[in-house]
Amino acid sequence: IPVVGSDELARLTGAFNSMLRALAESRERQARLVADAGHELKTPLTSLRTNAELLMASSSPGAPPIPESELAELRADVIGQIEELSTLVGDLVDLTREDNAHGVTFEPVDMTEIIDRSLERVRRRRNDIQFEVDIIGWQVQGDAAGLSRAVLNLLDNAAKWSPPGGTVRLRLHQIDSANAELVVSDEGPGIAPEERGLVFERFYRSASARAMPGSGLGLAIVKQVVVKHGGMIHVGETVPDGQPPGTSFFVLLPGRPIESTYHHVSAHSEIAAINGSATVDHAEPPKVSRVVSVDS
Repeated sequence: IPVVGSDELARLTGAFNSMLRALAESRERQARLVADAGHELKTPLTSLRTNAELLMASSSPGAPPIPESELAELRADVIGQIEELSTLVGDLVDLTREDNAHGVTFEPVDMTEIIDRSLERVRRRRNDIQFEVDIIGWQVQGDAAGLSRAVLNLLDNAAKWSPPGGTVRLRLHQIDSANAELVVSDEGPGIAPEERGLVFERFYRSASARAMPGSGLGLAIVKQVVVKHGGMIHVGETVPDGQPPGTSFFVLLPGRPIESTYHHVSAHSEIAAINGSATVDHAEPPKVSRVVSVDS
């Protein structure tokens, strides 16, 4: 609607136009999400149906017997496909929640607590890798649920790509009076330079990632949460030109320092004990090299 003049009617017209634009953008996001989700759901559903039909056919009277080893593989495939669908649906719900989080009330969030809870969940899934943690107390004005999803997704991603016996490093350190940098590093195969700009796209999965569990939505959710909180995120190598180079995600988080409730020594010792280390090192955990590298 054309805006004429600068009186109250003009201001009302401008506000109405802004509302129409927001509605149009919301409809466009929803349409894109539905189209992408339909495409991504098709493959696991087709595979699940095929395997279910094979299992049903094998139990029909007169059907040729299928070796028990092949039946076991079919059952494992069905379970894996159900888990893949469950992950995809869960990530879609998270992504939709973030898309429609405009009315969320921001409140003070202690990143120490967010990181601690996320680490506990990831350790239960991967007790064959080490976690090294070096964090300060940092408070963000934001959405605790969204920040939890972002940190958990970064840690899950690092754990997924870490080899058995590998190390995931997490560091949160202050870089200036108003910003801290969260760094999550793994010792995996790394991400090719030409793919680093694509990993935050919805449903993007590199050729190597397609063989791994995941929906292609985790990092998109991370970036959406980070940007919503006024931050930035960038991806690089843990060991430049290393073999393997590993992957590090650098997240800039606006906030303010507070007293940390995370105890480095006890937490590091607990992680070492859970991971089955023969000895417990009470020294300060090794630090990830300080790199200030962020992108919008």
